[in-house]
Amino acid sequence: MKYPTVTNFINGEYGAANGQLLDVYSPLNGDLISKVPLSSAEVVDQAVIAAQQAFPDWAKTPTKERVQVFYQYKYLLDKHLDELAALITEENGKTIEEAKAEIKKSIEVTEFACSLPQLTSGEVEQVSKGVECRSEYHPLGVVVSITPFNFPNMVPNWTIPNALALGNTMILKPSEQVPLSANRVADLLAEAGLPKGVFNVVHGSREAVEALCDHPGIKAITFVGSTKVAKIVYRRATANLKRALTLGGAKNHLIVLPDANEEMTASNVAASMSGCAGQRCMAASVMIAVGPVDGIIEKLCEEARKIIPGKNLGGIISKEAKERIEGYITEAEAQGAKILVDGRGVVVEGKENGYYVGPTVIDYVTPDMRIAREEVFGPVLSIIRVSSVDEAIEIENSSNYGNAAAVFTQSGGLARYVAERVSAGMIGVNIGVPVPREPFSFGGWNESKFGSGDITGKSSIEFWTKLKKTTTKWNPEAKTNWMS
Repeated sequence: MKYPTVTNFINGEYGAANGQLLDVYSPLNGDLISKVPLSSAEVVDQAVIAAQQAFPDWAKTPTKERVQVFYQYKYLLDKHLDELAALITEENGKTIEEAKAEIKKSIEVTEFACSLPQLTSGEVEQVSKGVECRSEYHPLGVVVSITPFNFPNMVPNWTIPNALALGNTMILKPSEQVPLSANRVADLLAEAGLPKGVFNVVHGSREAVEALCDHPGIKAITFVGSTKVAKIVYRRATANLKRALTLGGAKNHLIVLPDANEEMTASNVAASMSGCAGQRCMAASVMIAVGPVDGIIEKLCEEARKIIPGKNLGGIISKEAKERIEGYITEAEAQGAKILVDGRGVVVEGKENGYYVGPTVIDYVTPDMRIAREEVFGPVLSIIRVSSVDEAIEIENSSNYGNAAAVFTQSGGLARYVAERVSAGMIGVNIGVPVPREPFSFGGWNESKFGSGDITGKSSIEFWTKLKKTTTKWNPEAKTNWMS
């Protein structure tokens, strides 16, 4: 093993590991790189106690002082960018360039957290003669972030800077498939000056998640992962009277119109479907080809063939995931779809035991096929052919998901027509991965998100805080009315 066995980070110290150890493999070459504990409810309780004990002092620290930690944390993310990117690549399998982009997004959301003193200063207003009302944001207490394998650094940082800068204390439960980056984040936060117990990391799987949902000392939970598990976590957490915001899967549709710019559309769609090996909830999954767009499809295939596993295309997280993705492709082919670019059976020289699926483009997919409806989570693009924009919108709106959708056209009117009618929370016009930049927030619709608000940006402030309203009157000579 390249790395020692992972341990939990509780109250500023590593240890408190119990339960079964799970092997951690690198998707790059299949090598065993570490082991991670599947922590018990007892370990979760230790983390909650540490976070509870740290909360009073951290909560009463002025916001302007709290964010000084995140100015330093931002500096450390940038300073260690190469090291952090290499770690992400090793445990997740994505390319170095993709890993660096992930960390740069972590830096961006940390920058936003540093602006929170200006955004959460509250309001003071004279609401009646001699009567003043004041509103103030207060932290909730101990909160939890449960994160997936596909962005080991970025998704935890969707929650960490904002939740902590607003005065909460946190327990992070990262994916057991990528535990190394989470502990490195804990190291950097400690180096940045975060007090002990304010941030804790508990590794584990189902037992740990259930314990976090059930623990009475926890006030709020966020989750990012599959829709199936997002529903379970949301129901369990809210049944225990906690705030919950859980993000699920996606089936993102890119609607391509005949007037779309061929070069831009082809390169954009190819990048969207293959970035991070398609293992992201913003990846293009279905291209809806409206009318005669064969020229764009030909160029798309040319672009897809330039994407080479092991070079500019990373690995799939596990052998099981690789087999599942290839199973979707084989099933679609058996049902009559035409494979234009086939990524099955890829072996990378020198990394024969790695987990790779090449970029795959499948034409003549029909809306009833499983590959057109379910989240594949790999570098696979299905093409559905339709004759009208309205038919394309109808297909997009029939999906259970609603994370992202995009339209490729040179017509502003048609772009607006589509954007207003598709049922998704994030829309792109000639952009295949329409991730909002801070301070705009990340969040989908339908079965891509459960709960109110979004996980990043201004929308996250209300999730991580509660409002206190104080009404004050000092002048007894003021006449009394219904407001005073």
